[in-house]
Amino acid sequence: MRPTSLDDFVGQTHIVSAGSLLYRAISADKLGSCIFYGPPGVGKTTLAHIIASTTSSEFARLNAVSSGVADAKKVIETAKNNLEMYGKRTYLLLDECHRWSKAQSDCVLAAIEDGSIVFIGSTTENPYVSMTKAIVSRCRVFEFLPLRDDEIAGALRRAVRTDKTLANMNVALDDDACRHFVWASAGDLRTAYNALELAAVTTPPASDGTIRITKEVAEQSIQKKAMSIDDSLYYDMLSAFCKSLRGSDADAAMYWSTRLLEAGCDPMLIFRRLMAHASEDVGMADSRALIVAASALHAYQNMGAPEGLIPLSHAIIYVCCAPKSNSVVRAIDAAKDVVRRSKDDNVPHYLRDRSYPHPIDDGSQYKYAHDYGGWVEQQYLPDSVRDAVIYDPSDHGEEAHARDWVNAHRKKGDV
Repeated sequence: MRPTSLDDFVGQTHIVSAGSLLYRAISADKLGSCIFYGPPGVGKTTLAHIIASTTSSEFARLNAVSSGVADAKKVIETAKNNLEMYGKRTYLLLDECHRWSKAQSDCVLAAIEDGSIVFIGSTTENPYVSMTKAIVSRCRVFEFLPLRDDEIAGALRRAVRTDKTLANMNVALDDDACRHFVWASAGDLRTAYNALELAAVTTPPASDGTIRITKEVAEQSIQKKAMSIDDSLYYDMLSAFCKSLRGSDADAAMYWSTRLLEAGCDPMLIFRRLMAHASEDVGMADSRALIVAASALHAYQNMGAPEGLIPLSHAIIYVCCAPKSNSVVRAIDAAKDVVRRSKDDNVPHYLRDRSYPHPIDDGSQYKYAHDYGGWVEQQYLPDSVRDAVIYDPSDHGEEAHARDWVNAHRKKGDV
């Protein structure tokens, strides 16, 4: 089913449409070193095979999972000989190139630099994050996108017509079945192809010899939508979840958390981020948010999935709907700033531990707050930072009461 020419290639029109840079470079056999980056099943390896079949150059393929420095050096040595003796360049396709270590990557740098090989890396991970900068800087990065629904549908229809195996089996694909394959593949053509093939080989032919793939057959062949994510998308989604909590958008927070869970994310990660944001973004505006988040974690640990996801959703919605204040985080930053600027560890005499004698005692007396009704004016900070303001309460939610209390009890000169 894999396309064998640029004209048959499916999708990625933003980089391989007729007249584009990549299209012209492949057609003219002038492609330089590059990295194909994108989710599974969108044509990265297929395009590399098309390059191999259309170019007059030599072509070698390695997989970063199973190959090492010795394999790469062998390819490079052969490539140099072909270039010197026959004037032929060599394309080196490295699948899963993000899996190579720095030492493995370094072994091909010189060959890329002097033109002995044309490197084509294929990866599902963001190369700017997962690969060494030395390799990335010598390559042009092409980002592949998930295929559109119409592109996958067209590829499935084409496979039924032109693939030798399916054509000989006299396969008929119903529209409803095709739509289900498209929906379930989620932009991954390989998943759609595999489901189509499974449906075809497991469905008995009708009396007229036709193998009809109905929606029911399609649903049995691929029952769950493909939801896998790579590392960079994983962190992007986690970031979107956190920002949705902060932005009080319960719909978005529920969507991103569910998307992560459906892709196999550990629920404990969602719980950890939820508890952090219950203090970071809600904080003193509604201190119950942290209690709700921690209680949800406790419930999940005792109940497990799927019932334990109910208190998780409860806590997510609570944090989203709670008033917001980041005064706790600002207090942490302010405290660090004061400590780093002052470095004053001189504790006022009346606050020192009285369980052992001190060589110097100025005779000052500690005022026990409860003897004065719960609060008494007294300096607790070192002299050098006695007027420092670290906690700056907002007027959001319940923190408005804390702000009134703090303002009433701070000395007027404190800022």
